[in-house]
Amino acid sequence: MFLLFLLIYIFTVTGNITIFIAVLRNYKLQIPMFYFLNHLSAMEIWYTSVIVPKLLSSFVTSNRSISFNNCMIQLYLFSSLGASECYLLTAMAYDRYLAICQPLHYTTKMTNSTSHQLASGSWIGGFISPILPVVLISKLIFCGPNQVNYFYCDSQPLLKLSCSSTRFTETAISTLATGLIFTSFLLTVLSYIFIIYTILKIPSATGRKKAFSTCASHLTVVMIYYGTITAMYMQPMSRFSLDTNKVLSLLYTVVTPMLNPIIYSLRNQEIRHSLGKFFGKKDEQK
Repeated sequence: MFLLFLLIYIFTVTGNITIFIAVLRNYKLQIPMFYFLNHLSAMEIWYTSVIVPKLLSSFVTSNRSISFNNCMIQLYLFSSLGASECYLLTAMAYDRYLAICQPLHYTTKMTNSTSHQLASGSWIGGFISPILPVVLISKLIFCGPNQVNYFYCDSQPLLKLSCSSTRFTETAISTLATGLIFTSFLLTVLSYIFIIYTILKIPSATGRKKAFSTCASHLTVVMIYYGTITAMYMQPMSRFSLDTNKVLSLLYTVVTPMLNPIIYSLRNQEIRHSLGKFFGKKDEQK
């Protein structure tokens, strides 16, 4: 298990860093779509780094403990980066909506300033959103064996571990999570409804294929990411079993960050071309 997760972690970090560098080194990719992609790659690196290194250490050491403060920090960072990704995926959907549905107004509406504001807002909004849930969980009483039946500090196992009443905290977390996920997902879906409607009106098959290819990678990531977090957080936490939750958590904390570089490098021609030039130059230098 250690070797498996170590390989996944190395691939995730190097893959996202490679995408990040490839975009920065190619001036043709200095457009909002790839600017957002770089932020997504940075989020994925930090997202998986909050969880996997501690998980790896637990495989090879007898000390699997984590202090209460570190547990709360892990919970906050993980929740913040997850929320930031929701906001950023929504911003990326809006960018694709403008590019496909309003191409003549794209350069005036999606300026560098606008893309910077959307990306910054995603980070700031993401790090503000989980403050209340983390504070509520930190105020709970933990008087039992304090053994978290999980591979990181998440809200559900911590709520099950508490010996105080968690009804208000659980309701507050479910309400806030549902509001965040539902709002960002709804805006993303609405963007793609208009995108698909516009694409279907394009007369040529080549034009439809070219238009759809610009948003296929993002749509794939959205479906994978929202599919797992919706199943986990948009219903009362008491309905979940921890074993089921562990599998879902592995999907969006470990597997999804690993898949993103693959999805974008395989389905995006510009990224493939930039990666080819990047590695080609390195081979020539050798």
